Parts: sequence; C-alpha cells; structure tokens
Amino acid sequence: MQKIISILSAVFVLALLAGCGKQDAATEANAKKGPKPTLVTAAKINKSSIEISESAVGSLEGLIDPTIASEVAARIIKVHVSPGQRVKKGDLIATLDSTEFNLQRNEAQAEVARIEALLNNQTKIVARSQALVNKNFISQNAVDTDLAQQNVLKQQLVGAKARVASISHTGSKTTLYAPTDGVVEKKIVDTGEFVKVGDPIVQVVSNKKLRAHIPFPERISNQLKPGMKVRLTTPTSDKVIESVIRELKLMITESNRSVDIIADVTDEADWQPGASVTGTVVLGQKDAALMVPEQSVVLRPAGEVVYLIKDDTAYQTVVKTGERQNGMVEIIAGLQDSDTIVVDGAGFLTDQAKIKIADKATP
Repeated sequence: MQKIISILSAVFVLALLAGCGKQDAATEANAKKGPKPTLVTAAKINKSSIEISESAVGSLEGLIDPTIASEVAARIIKVHVSPGQRVKKGDLIATLDSTEFNLQRNEAQAEVARIEALLNNQTKIVARSQALVNKNFISQNAVDTDLAQQNVLKQQLVGAKARVASISHTGSKTTLYAPTDGVVEKKIVDTGEFVKVGDPIVQVVSNKKLRAHIPFPERISNQLKPGMKVRLTTPTSDKVIESVIRELKLMITESNRSVDIIADVTDEADWQPGASVTGTVVLGQKDAALMVPEQSVVLRPAGEVVYLIKDDTAYQTVVKTGERQNGMVEIIAGLQDSDTIVVDGAGFLTDQAKIKIADKATP
C-alpha cells in the first residue's frame, strides 16, 4: 500500500511539471508574436491652393416691408387677405365704405351742371349784346360787363370740375391694393372697424430686396474694405449668393467688439427677412499649402500630432496647424511634402505603434 502511494505521488509530480513546461512555452511564443498591428488608412501629403477666409453669422433685414394704411376716414367693408398669404403687386387688399364720397361727387357734379347752364346762357347774352353794339344801339361798356360775367362763370366751372376730380380721387382710396410683391405679415384691423386717416390695416413683408448685417471680429477690421466679395448662405435656401460689401460700420464698442458689414441680396425667393445669414469674406490665398484630412490630426499631451508612416510603423510627429476648410487642415510646420501619414485610425495609435494599411490608394 505504501509502495502504491509513492508511485501515484511521483506520477502527479511529473504531470504537474509537464503542464508547467507547456504553459511556459505558450507564454514565450505569445511574447515573441506580440500585439496585432492596428488597421489604418494612409495618404500622401500634397501641396494645394487654399483661400484665407473669415466667416461670421448675422441677420437679414427687409428693406421693403410697407404697412398699408388708410388714406381716408371710413368703415372697412372687407379685408381680402390673411396673415401668411402671398400677394403680388396690384392685388386687392381691403375695401372701405365709399358711400359718403359718392354722395359728395354727385353734389359736385350737380354744381358743375348748374354752372355750365349759366355759362351757356351768359354766352348767348354776350352774343346779343355784341350784335347791338355793332348796330350802335348800346355802348361797349354793357358788352364788357357781360364778358366779365362770362369769364367769372368759366372760372367757377373750372373750380367745380376740379372739386369733382378731387372727390373722385379721394373716393378711389377706399380700395387698397398691394404696393409690392410679398407676404402678409400681420392683419391689424378687420371687417366692420372704422379707421381714420393713417390707421394701419395690414403689413406686407417683401423679400424683393434684403440687407445682410454681419458682425466680423475686430482683429480683421483693417482687412475689410467696401467692394470686397462676400459669399452669403441662409438656412432657408440651398443657394450660395455672391455679393459685395456695400458699406462698413466701423464703430467698435465694448459690448460687441466687432465690425458690422452690410451686403444686399436682391430677388431671391427663398430668402426671408429676419432669417440668419452666414457671410464668408475671402481675405487672401495661399498657393502652396500642405493640407491633410482633419481626422489625421489628433490631440495628445504633446499637442496636435500626426502619425508619420515608415516601414509599417507609425511615428508620432508634433505639428503646427493653420487654416481649416472643407474637411482639411493646413500644416504649417512638422511635415514635408510627399510624406505618408495615417488618416483613419490615427486616434487609436501611440508612438511607434505597428500598423497595417488597409488601402494603399492615396485619396
């Protein structure tokens, strides 16, 4: 029994030693194999021409936003438009009661007819008097008196006709039309209300001519000049408008620390007054700038770095960046033309990390 126990103990010790040997061998093999390389994409750096620009956000102001007001005192028969309705120049906006003006015009026309009758009779009297003078039956003084009376009636007729025209003109103001194309922003009064001269009825907002006010930082104020080109975009339209700086408001205050540039937008159907607008002013151009994709530049304790590829190894290189536009970053210092760098996957790397390039093609 003692002999059997000794044999089993020896077998157990040998098995344990054999297992430890296999484990040490596997560990040594894994150590020699090392971590798997990181899968990345690569690109070569090329020189390209870029614009040096500055962008800022401002607002659009409508230059044509008339408030249609009553030019006469009358009661409103009907307002023919509603808020949000698009109108064209000449469309009917509102109708006012014209009864009083029609009565005044009828009265004035009756006065014209009375004076015309008197003038017609006076003309006959002058003709008869002149015939008597020619026959030496009456003196010339009597004819002169009749002629004076005839001239008085002629002037009274001119005044009466002018009054008819004035009343007709005033009565025509009881019908209001849209002075320009636009959208009804607000209906101020409604059917049945009495309005006085100058009382507003509706407000129409037009986008026929808009003005962009864009504040730019004071650090570039000396580079901005009237006549410079500015690209404008707004959230309500996909169209990019090329305009020019019309004028500058150079008053810099403690509250804004900015320079307000003004540019005009004309005849753009989708652009709306009150909307925001982004303006981009081109300040200059660089003809040979080193540009890399944004994702290739990562932030590390050393600063902004790019991983340079040499022999399937990524080497961390500290760089100095400049302009950013269209998903690209300008490299001012740290890289050379035609260097190959890591693009996708740069954020997962460390210095001298092993890499595997997934796509050899250069974007």
